[in-house]
Amino acid sequence: MKSVNSLRRSYALGKFLTYFALIAGSLIMVFPFLWMLLTSFKTVPESMQIPATLFPSAFRLDKYKEVLENLPFVRLYWNTILLVFFRVICAIAFSSMAGYAFAKLKFRGKNILFTIVLMQMSLPSQIFLIPQYQMVAKMGMANTIFALVFPGLVSAFGVFFLRQTYMSIPEEVGEAAYLDGCNQWVTFYKIMFPLTGTSVAALTIFTAVFAYGDLMWPQIVNNDINMFTLSAGLATLRGMNTTDFPMLMAGSLLAMLPMVVLYLIFQRQFVEGIAGTGGK
Repeated sequence: MKSVNSLRRSYALGKFLTYFALIAGSLIMVFPFLWMLLTSFKTVPESMQIPATLFPSAFRLDKYKEVLENLPFVRLYWNTILLVFFRVICAIAFSSMAGYAFAKLKFRGKNILFTIVLMQMSLPSQIFLIPQYQMVAKMGMANTIFALVFPGLVSAFGVFFLRQTYMSIPEEVGEAAYLDGCNQWVTFYKIMFPLTGTSVAALTIFTAVFAYGDLMWPQIVNNDINMFTLSAGLATLRGMNTTDFPMLMAGSLLAMLPMVVLYLIFQRQFVEGIAGTGGK
C-alpha cells in the first residue's frame, strides 16, 4: 500500500514539476512580447525611466499614428506579401522538380551538379550579394518586386531537402507508374509530388519565415522606401529614431501582424510541417 502511495506522490510531483517548467518557459518567452506591447503605449520619458515600469500611466495611440505617418506601411505590407508569395511559389516549383531529378533520374553529371548545390549551401549567402546585385542592375530591374524575389528564385536548401524526401519514396512506386503508361512528367506531378505534402509544407514555412525576415538584400537592391519590405522599413525607422522606443515598439508590432495572422490561420499546418521534418 505504501509503495502505491509513494508511486502516486512521485507521479504527482513529476507532473507538477513538468507543468511548472512549461509554464515558466512560456512566461519567459511571452514576456518580451508583452513588454513590447505595453511600451508602445508609453511616452518616451516613461520608456526610459529607472526603475522601469511595466504598465504605462495611460494607454496612448500617438506612437502608432507617428509610425504610420513616417512609413508607408500599406506599401510595405504589400511588398512583403508579394516577396513571400513569389519566393514560396518558386521554391516549391523549382525545388520539387530539381529534387525529383536528383533523386530518381539518371543523367550525366548528376553528382557534379548536386555537389555544386551542396557547395552553395555551405557558403555564406553574403558572398553572393554583389554578383546578384550586378545581375539585377544589368537587367534594369532594381527597385522592383522582381529584384526582391530574385535571390530566392532557386533554393539550394529546398533542392537538397526535397531530394532527401524523394529518395525515401520506394522505387517500386515509380516503376508501377511506368508500367501503367506514365511518363516521367506524369509520374512526377501525379504520383511523386503528392507524396511530399508534409515536406512541401515544411519548406513553405521555412521559405516564408526566411523571406519575411530578410533585411540585407531589400536594403541593397532597392533604394526607394516605397519598394522596401517590413524588415527594411523598420531598419529605416530605427535609424531615424534611435531613442523613441515607444515608436520602435509600435512599428515592430505592426510589422509582426502578417506573420501572426498567418500563424493563427495555418497553425495546424505550421505544427505538422515542422514536426514532419523529423520523420522519414
